[in-house]
Amino acid sequence: LGENISESRTDAMTKEELIRENEQLTTQVEELTTQLTNMQLQQEELSRLQDLFELSQGYTEYKTTGAHVIAKGTSNWFNNFTIDKGTNDGITVNMNVIAGSGLVGIITEVGPSYSIVRSVIDDNTNVSAMILSTMDNCIVSGDLELMNDSNMIELTDLEDSDDEVDVGTAVVTSNISSKFLPGILIGYVSELTPDANNLTKSGKITPVVDFKHLQEVLVILETKETVD
Repeated sequence: LGENISESRTDAMTKEELIRENEQLTTQVEELTTQLTNMQLQQEELSRLQDLFELSQGYTEYKTTGAHVIAKGTSNWFNNFTIDKGTNDGITVNMNVIAGSGLVGIITEVGPSYSIVRSVIDDNTNVSAMILSTMDNCIVSGDLELMNDSNMIELTDLEDSDDEVDVGTAVVTSNISSKFLPGILIGYVSELTPDANNLTKSGKITPVVDFKHLQEVLVILETKETVD
């Protein structure tokens, strides 16, 4: 009987030890999983920051500052969103915002530690643009419905009498724009058709920025000088 009681106690202790070891292993696995996830997130952020750095090197004539996106509207798109820098960081209304490979939008409202950005795909945005290869002027307009349907925005009022503009041609901000700095890439021509007046053309362009997954942006720390 004594031996049976001793064996039962030993079995009970062994089970308790196994349970403790299992709990410790589970905790260790959770900690390692968390560390791995954090490392992956850091690696992804590093990759995005490297992309922003490379973008800034394409616009070395402008001084820029990086910012994180901290809020957005109810749309699936980042057509209006908030960043974590404001007047305390030298941000002012009408400063241009870039990311990815080109133009994101413009600052429309500024607080001490935040700013609101309206992007080029927003329904209320119109940008004076030009065809990079021909320097012909046009207007690029945001269109969320069109973005939902085809991931494109509108191009209008293009004078291309010599039919030199083809699909795939780059579209950049124009030097005559009142708010956007010149030469910032907006996107590429995807469709183009003559207007009824046979004087101008209209079409669609595909933006170079991924407006569904913005996390960091660059703010150009100057505004367009407008001659009165």
